[in-house]
Amino acid sequence: MATLVQATSARPLPEGKISYEQFLEWLDEDTWAEWVDGEVVLMSPISDEHQAVVNYLTTLLLFHTLETRAGRVLTEPFQMKSGPNLPGRSPDILFVSAERQHLIQRHFLNGPADLVVEVISPESRARDRGEKYYEYEQAGVREYWIIDPERKQVEFYVLSEKGIYQPAFVGQEGEYHSVAIEGFWLRVEWLWERPPMMEVIKVWGWV
Repeated sequence: MATLVQATSARPLPEGKISYEQFLEWLDEDTWAEWVDGEVVLMSPISDEHQAVVNYLTTLLLFHTLETRAGRVLTEPFQMKSGPNLPGRSPDILFVSAERQHLIQRHFLNGPADLVVEVISPESRARDRGEKYYEYEQAGVREYWIIDPERKQVEFYVLSEKGIYQPAFVGQEGEYHSVAIEGFWLRVEWLWERPPMMEVIKVWGWV
């Protein structure tokens, strides 16, 4: 997730608390922000490694989901309002399954995604493992991935039948098969090594 504090737009912030609908009206494509407790929280610029990880994983997910028609992949700054009493977040990557496409509105996802991915920075580490972890769990996001480029480590969490996140895999390398995206799997080290897509496709057995 992009870090907090620094504004990405010269537009003045709304005064006082506003509704989520007012937040969406105020927001534009050049402003990366989230809505928390009625207030606008601006995101600051991300690192080049953060962007590289997001771009590479998005490419993997897009290739798979377009070929299989599994659903839609959306990226920040697209908004997600996962529940009536929960903040409006802007995850790095969202996946919404084909049967839940009706939740996708013009400017935001009106409900929890099937899969949420946050790529963390030192400043966002506690937030992504704390506030957002429990928000996504409460909302019913089936699968939550936390990627730490600095430590080259990924944490995969899957929602249990009791609605509680259970760690499915934590590590720097190894093979992980998604629960939310049928048939999708990756080697964690691909996120750091970023092999050409043709090599990945061959490993997937598609050519």
